[in-house]
Amino acid sequence: MYDDLGAEAAVKEFAPEAAELVYVGKRGGQPSVAQAEIDARLVAFCRQGRSVVRLKGGCPSVFSRCGSELRALAAAGCAAELVPGVSSALAAPLFAGFPLTDAQLGKSFAVTSGHQPEAMDWTAFKEIDTLVVLMVGRNLSLLMRLLQEAGRLPDTPVAIVRSAGQPDQEVWKGSISTIGQQTQDAGALSPCVLIVGNVVGLALSSTYNA
Repeated sequence: MYDDLGAEAAVKEFAPEAAELVYVGKRGGQPSVAQAEIDARLVAFCRQGRSVVRLKGGCPSVFSRCGSELRALAAAGCAAELVPGVSSALAAPLFAGFPLTDAQLGKSFAVTSGHQPEAMDWTAFKEIDTLVVLMVGRNLSLLMRLLQEAGRLPDTPVAIVRSAGQPDQEVWKGSISTIGQQTQDAGALSPCVLIVGNVVGLALSSTYNA
């Protein structure tokens, strides 16, 4: 059972020939399989005595419904093993050409969701050197406004990485005040990672030696 990973071809390539491939893709703003149905199907397969892989993009514990699925399996008496992955929050900056932290420019970082930006207290992240926001999607303009209202300067460096690590990966680098204009013709940004902070400029810096 696999999500909208952006790598469905790889799933089909590496899965055993006898495996049943069940797509349960979840992507913001688009029709998705209800979580309750995913939980129920996991339990149903388990009760049939089948070995089930629940494949998610990145790390299964980061902004996913992993907890719901584990609770459903535990309640049904189904054993489960967690296998960690690499979150796009960690991988996207490297794919874009710069590290997530730096001894001079970014000693700390925080990761949050941009799914419901108006519900977040963005002032809590004001002093964090590097802010990584997942699931930005259609909320980019709103998020840039909220970050400025929370105290981030308009010229704060920003990068957006769409489809990180995939053949169709795209990267935009700008600032809080310019990134909306830079991406206005890009179409749907999802799935994307937003990185805010001075580390964004490292890939272009002649003084930085990786």
